[in-house]
Amino acid sequence: MNSFNFEDKIRFTKAVFYNFRPIPLPKPFQDGTGGFGQFIPEQGYLELSDDTGMTAHYTVSRSFIKDMLPQILNGETKSYNEWRESLYWKSRNSGFQSAAAVNVGTVDLLMLDILAQRAGKPIHRFLGAEKDWAAAYKGGGSLLLSDEELVEDMCRYVSEGFTTVKFKIGSDKGQNMERDLRRIEKVRAAVGDEIGVAVDANQRWTVEGAVKFAKMAEPYNIAWFEEPIHSADFNGIQKMKEMGVQQKISAGESMRISYMYEMYLEKGVDIVQPSLGRMTRIDDLLKIRDMARAAGKEFQSGGRTAYNASFGCLYGENERIEFHAPISEPVHELMLNIPEIRDGKCFVRTDIPGIPVRMNLEKIEAMDALESRTIYLPPKA
Repeated sequence: MNSFNFEDKIRFTKAVFYNFRPIPLPKPFQDGTGGFGQFIPEQGYLELSDDTGMTAHYTVSRSFIKDMLPQILNGETKSYNEWRESLYWKSRNSGFQSAAAVNVGTVDLLMLDILAQRAGKPIHRFLGAEKDWAAAYKGGGSLLLSDEELVEDMCRYVSEGFTTVKFKIGSDKGQNMERDLRRIEKVRAAVGDEIGVAVDANQRWTVEGAVKFAKMAEPYNIAWFEEPIHSADFNGIQKMKEMGVQQKISAGESMRISYMYEMYLEKGVDIVQPSLGRMTRIDDLLKIRDMARAAGKEFQSGGRTAYNASFGCLYGENERIEFHAPISEPVHELMLNIPEIRDGKCFVRTDIPGIPVRMNLEKIEAMDALESRTIYLPPKA
C-alpha cells in the first residue's frame, strides 16, 4: 500500500485536552546542537471523538489545540480524504515543512485511529500489516553523559537484545572531535565487533568538518553517520560522498514531506529516516519506504516508540524504527498499553482497536503534572 484512500465520513463531536505542566526528564539531555533540554516534549494529550462514538487518543501540542482543533471541530461532515485534502492545502502558504503542515499530519493520524476502531482492528492490521512487531535499534547517548555512563547505557541496550546502538557526537559545539572519537572507541571495545555502533551529529558540522570526522572515525566501523551537516544541504551530502566519506550517511528526521527524500536519495543518502510525529501525511512513511527499496537504500523511521511501533509493523524485517531511550523511556513510564520490547523488537498490542497507546492520566495527575482539562464542543448551529 503506497497511499491511503478512505471515503468514510467523519464528523468530530467532542474534544478533551489534558494540558501538562513541564515534566522533567530523569536526566537532562543534550545533542550536538543543544537539543531537547530538561523536559519531556509532550505538552498535552487529546481525546477526539466522532459521531459514531469512537475516540482517538494522541499526544498533541498546544498549537494544535489553538490552530487546528477549531478547523475540525466545527460541525462539518467530510470523508477522510476530504478532511485531509482540505486541511493540507490550507497549510500551503505556511509551507509544507511548517508546524501548520505537521498539525495536518496529526489530524491524519487521529482519523486513522478512528477508522481502525470502527473496523475493530488494531491500527497496524487495519493498514495491512502482516506481523505484530517492528524491528528496532536503540539510541541515546547524551553529550552530558560521562564516558563511563555512555558505555554503561550502550551495554544495557545490547543486553536488552538490540544489535545496533546509537549515541550523540558533536562535543563542545563540534570542536572536540577527540572526545567523540574516544567515546566511539570505548563503546566499540565494550560492545564488541558484532554490534552495530551508529553516531548522530544532529547537523553539527560543515561539509569539511563532517568529512574530517568521518575519515578520523574510519577505524571504528561505524554503522552509519547520522545528519552530519545541515538537513537541507542536499549538495553537501553529494560533496561528502565525492570527498571520499566511506560510512553510510543517514538523514531525514527534519523533513516533513516525501518529495524531500527523493532529493536525499539522488544526492547519496544511504539511509532515509522520516519521523512519525513530524509528517504532513502519514502515508508518506510508506512512500518513503518504497522509494528507499526502489533505490536499493535503507529505510528507518523515528518518532515516539510507543506510537511508531504500530507503523513499524508495516515495514520489512530489516527496516527498523528508532527507540530513543532518553526521551521514549521516561514517556513510556507515563503510558499504558505500550509495546513489549523483546530481542530487539517492539511487539504491539493486538487486542485493542485503533492505536492502543494511552497516557496514564491518573499517574500524571498524581505527579501534579496535569495542569488542566478542557472540553471542546462544536459551535451550535
